[in-house]
Amino acid sequence: MTVLPIVISPDPRLKQRSEAVASITPDIIALVENMFDTMYASNGIGLAAVQVGVLKRVIVVDIEWHPRERHERTIAIRGNPIALINPEIVHSSEDERSHDEGCLSFPGHYSEVIRPDSITVRYQNLQGEECTLDATGLLSTCLQHEIDHMNGIVFVDHISRLKREFIMRKLIKAQKNATNLDS
Repeated sequence: MTVLPIVISPDPRLKQRSEAVASITPDIIALVENMFDTMYASNGIGLAAVQVGVLKRVIVVDIEWHPRERHERTIAIRGNPIALINPEIVHSSEDERSHDEGCLSFPGHYSEVIRPDSITVRYQNLQGEECTLDATGLLSTCLQHEIDHMNGIVFVDHISRLKREFIMRKLIKAQKNATNLDS
């Protein structure tokens, strides 16, 4: 199990566009495994490769998992883990849904974001097969959030400027405080 460090905003890598994966190599498979380990260890439901510093079009999601306490250690009970290589949204519904979103790259910050309620995503699985996934509700929101990451878009880009600036100021202040503690 390898838990990778999470890239925290305002790191400029989060605003960069990720590159397509040309072929699914052992390195890509290892990246996916490490991303799942990192996501579960961080109590997340989705993670894009850019959030662990890798600018590749890879995301992992599992909206059904839940942590269970055992002997003072949290163990991830995996629900329905999905790894998506080169995912792209090929259809979005006109119906929209508001969801309170958070992000591992914006620790402790949440905001209502309005997105299409249902989407269809085309992607490759780890065997290199082309797949499609129809998603609604939380899965739809999670996939859109992670696909945004690969395009250099973060969830605060979908909220008002005032809320976004407030969150960014708090993140910068927290990083400065952490740096001062490390000194």
